[in-house]
Amino acid sequence: MTMSNQTAWKTRYEKAMLGIFGEPQLVLTEGHGVWVEDEDGKSYMDLLGGIAVNALGHAHPKIAEAVAEQAAKVMHVSNFFTTPVAIELGEKIRKITALPGQEPSDSAKVFLANSGTEANEAALKIVKSWGNQHGKSRVLALEHGFHGRSLGALSITHKPNYRKPFEPLIPNVQWIEAGNTAALEDAFLQGDVAGIFVEPIQGEAGVLPLSAQYLQKVRQLCDAHGALMVVDEVQTGIGRTGAWMGHHFAQVTPDVITLAKALGGGMPIGATVTMTEDASGVLHPGDHGTTFGGNPVAAAAALAVLNEIDSHALVNHAKQLGATWMKNIIDLENDHIRQVRGRGLLIGIELDADYAGQVVKQALEAGFIVNAANPRTVRLAPPLIISQDEADSFTDALPDIIEKALKNTNQNLEAN
Repeated sequence: MTMSNQTAWKTRYEKAMLGIFGEPQLVLTEGHGVWVEDEDGKSYMDLLGGIAVNALGHAHPKIAEAVAEQAAKVMHVSNFFTTPVAIELGEKIRKITALPGQEPSDSAKVFLANSGTEANEAALKIVKSWGNQHGKSRVLALEHGFHGRSLGALSITHKPNYRKPFEPLIPNVQWIEAGNTAALEDAFLQGDVAGIFVEPIQGEAGVLPLSAQYLQKVRQLCDAHGALMVVDEVQTGIGRTGAWMGHHFAQVTPDVITLAKALGGGMPIGATVTMTEDASGVLHPGDHGTTFGGNPVAAAAALAVLNEIDSHALVNHAKQLGATWMKNIIDLENDHIRQVRGRGLLIGIELDADYAGQVVKQALEAGFIVNAANPRTVRLAPPLIISQDEADSFTDALPDIIEKALKNTNQNLEAN
């Protein structure tokens, strides 16, 4: 029997690559729009979008054109210099992070990095430095929050299994229950708070949205206690939730916003945006840096992404299609779906038991890429360009996918 191309590549992967991610589900060779193709020529609808990265889908001509044109001009300059495209991107980011209908504040400043983890590292340094300058040592973070896997970002990431192999991490981080206003107030009343990190929707925890009232309370308490409010928009930003920023629905202005994922549309780039005078005045030359941050090729891709989202009204498209899609899944009235939650095109489908992993496998067999955000929640984060017909095709297939997943789960239980 001839070895498939998939199997051959996976064998080579195992020999060449550090096994941090385990065996890859697929070896993908190309993609167009919301579709990708594997090495054996099978096509899949990508409803995960590279985990909320491919905002414009795969191989979008505007991104490809911007990258090619910039690469033909200049691909890298050191941080002793800058480029027009990096400055233009900073200007655009200032505009989209401002509350809808408002001009960016003069205090709004942008630091370009290479990933969400790096963006959060910079934000954490801002909070720690702010705390040192004002005699405050405690950092608050939410239970089930995720901010990255480097040592700094991991210090404010809640998952114990991620943290344990690398402890001790940065001290004086206190975890509070997400959405619990009483716990939030109590944490601030203990004093000594330098800042707090929140996600508008906790994507890695199972697509768990925070309420507008909770985010507003965070802002009020930060103002009252002289602490910095950091909103991690790495997964929720850039139109994903039906607004440019996931926190905009709450009508609050954080001190710091972090961005990545969809910002580059597939190119590696992140940003830390200081929104207030307090946050923008913390770091000074030499306090932080990066070799590749603001890379002109990545910046050109990001600028193309933002302009394309703008010109095609994809933020509103995400809002409308997401609401319709969630309603359509709810209207299935499937006995095994306990809840459908999220905003825009970041959707969590909670099942009645811990078999989301099997749903992922059966979805892949059916030609759909999704993932398990937790053992019983399936996450959807497709490209913002997805059509209603494409979304409907998954909704129509979902009951059969769930039934097959249940059957496999029960067979595995019986075998054990």
